[in-house]
Amino acid sequence: MPFGDIAALEAAITDDTVAVMLEPIQGEGGVILPSDGWLHDVREVTRRRHVLMVADEIQSGLGRTGTTFACDVEDVVPDLYVLGKALGGGIVPVSAVVADRDVLGVFTPGSHGSTFGGNPLGAAVGQAVVALLSTGEFQERARWLGSLLERGLRELVGHGVDAVRCRGLWAGVDIDPQLMTGHEASHRLLERGVLVKETHGSTVRIAPPLVIGEREVEILLDALTAILD
Repeated sequence: MPFGDIAALEAAITDDTVAVMLEPIQGEGGVILPSDGWLHDVREVTRRRHVLMVADEIQSGLGRTGTTFACDVEDVVPDLYVLGKALGGGIVPVSAVVADRDVLGVFTPGSHGSTFGGNPLGAAVGQAVVALLSTGEFQERARWLGSLLERGLRELVGHGVDAVRCRGLWAGVDIDPQLMTGHEASHRLLERGVLVKETHGSTVRIAPPLVIGEREVEILLDALTAILD
C-alpha cells in the first residue's frame, strides 16, 4: 500500500485480511516519516475492521526515535510489535514478536518452533536492554542529541543537501545527486571515521548509537560538511 494513504489501506482490507503490517517510519525507504495522525488513523481502521495492527519496529524501536517505540509519538499501541537490532544491545542478534496474551496465546506448546529461540545469552541481553530503557534515560538522550543533529543537518540544506528527515537520533539525508550518490557519500564519510548506510540514490541514513555525546554529533556534522565542500 502507498505509505501514508489511509483510504488505500482501508480499501485493501477484505474479509480475508488478517493484519496490517507496517513500519511506523520507513527505514529502508530513507527514514520516511508519516504525516501527523496517520498511525492513529491506521489504529482506528484496524480496530473497526477487526484486523490486527502489526508494527515493524526493528529499526525504529527501543529508544531510537526519542520514545520507546515510534508508535508512541501518537500514543498508538499496535496489537503486535516486531523487534530486533537494538534488542541485542549490539552484543548478540536478538529478535522478538511482542503482544498481549490474547494474541500470542493462540500459540500452544509445539505449534511453533525456532532453531535459536530461547537462547539464554540472547534472553539475558534482551532483558538487560529492556531494563536500561525502563529508566527513560536513553529516550531522553535520543531526543536531546537528535535535536542537535537535526539542527546541524538543516543548516546544510541548500549547501549540498536537498532535504532532511529526523526523528530522534535517526535521520535521512537527501544529498544533491549532482554532487554524489549515497554510496559515494557513505564511502567518503567512512574515510573520516563516520559510518552511515546509503539507500535509494543519493539518500543516506544516519543512526548513531544512543550512547554518543555532543562531541560525536559534532564529528558527524563536521565530516558531512567536509565531504559536501
